Amino acid sequence: MEAQDRAGPPAAAGDAAAGAGAPARRPRVAAFFDLDKTIIARSSAYAFGRPFMESGMLTTGGVVQMALAQAMYLSTGHDADQLESARDQLAAMVTGWRAADVRRIAGESLHRVISPYVYAEAVDLIRHHRTLGHDVVVISASAREIVEPIVAAIGVVDPADVIATDLEVVDGVYTGGVTFFCRGANKSGALRGLAERRGYDLDRCWAYSDSATDEPMLAAVGHPVAVNPDRALRRIAADRGWPVRVFRNPVPLFGGRRRAGVAGAAAAAALLAGSVALLRRRG
Repeated sequence: MEAQDRAGPPAAAGDAAAGAGAPARRPRVAAFFDLDKTIIARSSAYAFGRPFMESGMLTTGGVVQMALAQAMYLSTGHDADQLESARDQLAAMVTGWRAADVRRIAGESLHRVISPYVYAEAVDLIRHHRTLGHDVVVISASAREIVEPIVAAIGVVDPADVIATDLEVVDGVYTGGVTFFCRGANKSGALRGLAERRGYDLDRCWAYSDSATDEPMLAAVGHPVAVNPDRALRRIAADRGWPVRVFRNPVPLFGGRRRAGVAGAAAAAALLAGSVALLRRRG
C-alpha cells in the first residue's frame, strides 16, 4: 500500500494513561470528517434530486439543474464562490418546502442515492477512531436535514455530533434564508466552539477533508489529513507536510445489489459530465 494511504491514527494514538498513580483526566479527542467526497463519493446536497421530484416537490427542470451542478462538482470541486452560489441556489429551491418532508424523504431514499457511494475506507476509519475512544463529528456544508439521516446510517447517530448548514425554518417551512452556512471559517469556528464546550484537545484531534475551502478546519487540529484532495488542497498538503489519503472503494452501505434506477442515475451523471467537458473545450 502506498505511504500516502496509511495516514491515520496509530493503534494507541497517544491515548494510553501516562505515569503511575492517579492520572489526571485526559482531554477528549475527536475526529472531524467532512462528508462529500470524504465519506461519500458524491455531493449530498444534489443527491436527492430524483426523490424530491418523485415526491412532487421538485420540477424536472430543477432536477436537471441539480444534475448539472453535481457533474460540475465531481469534475472540478467547489471553490468559495461556487459554494456560496450553491448555497443560494439550494436555499431558493427549497423555499416553501416543509423541513419534516425533506428529512423524511432523505431517510427513505438513502438506500438508493447514498448507500452505493459510501467509501469503505471512510467507514473503516470511523470505526477505528471509535475503537480508540475518539468522538466522531461530521461537519458538512450541506443542510442539516440531509446530513443527519446520512450520518445516522453510518453510525454517527447523535445529532449533537453533526455540524451542518442550518436553513431558516418558520412554522416548519423553509423561508429561503440561511441562518448558518457551514463552510470555510464558519466550519473552523464551529469546530473550535464544540471543542471548547466538550473539552477536546485540538492538538490531539484529527480532521479529514477533500477541499481547500476546508483549510481552516484542517489547520485547527493537530492531525489534518487530506482525503481525495482537490488540486488546491493537494498543494497545501504538500507545502505543509500533511498526509494524503486516497479513498477508492465506494460500496453499498446496506448491502445487496444496486437498483436499476441508481445505475441509470450514474450513467446520466457520466453523460452530463462528458457534456460539460465538451462544452468547455468548445468555449
